[in-house]
Amino acid sequence: MLVSAARVPEVPRPGPDPRIAAAAAGDRAAARALLLELTPRVRNLVRYLVRGDEDVDDVAQEALIAIVRGLPTFRGDGTFESWSDRVTARATFAVIRKRRTEDAARRDAGPDLAAVGEGDRPDEYLQRRRVVERLDAVPDAQRHAIVLHHVAGMSVGEVAEELSVPAETVRSRIRLGMARLREGGENNGA
Repeated sequence: MLVSAARVPEVPRPGPDPRIAAAAAGDRAAARALLLELTPRVRNLVRYLVRGDEDVDDVAQEALIAIVRGLPTFRGDGTFESWSDRVTARATFAVIRKRRTEDAARRDAGPDLAAVGEGDRPDEYLQRRRVVERLDAVPDAQRHAIVLHHVAGMSVGEVAEELSVPAETVRSRIRLGMARLREGGENNGA
């Protein structure tokens, strides 16, 4: 007697947001809708990665431009938010590197040339401000590892790849940075 295997019906997975394909094809309204939705997320991630408030909007704008330009490369393997977090991190690091190079060039040129969410409740804003203030006390290398791992949700391996450092270095930076964050919280009464 031959028993046939019961066919398990395949559950359809929800497809990617149709606005993504439309925006990638040049639909300005779809791109605008996506960017409006992503802007608070992008801005928060940028603020966690850079020091000070003065550059956040400029860097976030660069990141949003990179997201729009990169839409045709989105394959849908993961969530759109995760993909946009990676694009945002890369764009932010590119701006940081560019500014470091420009600052070094100004310093080398001499002293004469060296002289640049919308539905949030107030308590959420204040909480993010406290986090940012504490992150400002952490060295950049540790800060970037912490933000990519804990905020953007990247694995240690993904962070290592993104920052072009060994995974053990990432683990160390996260451990040291988190210890520094805890110290800051204890010293500030938080």
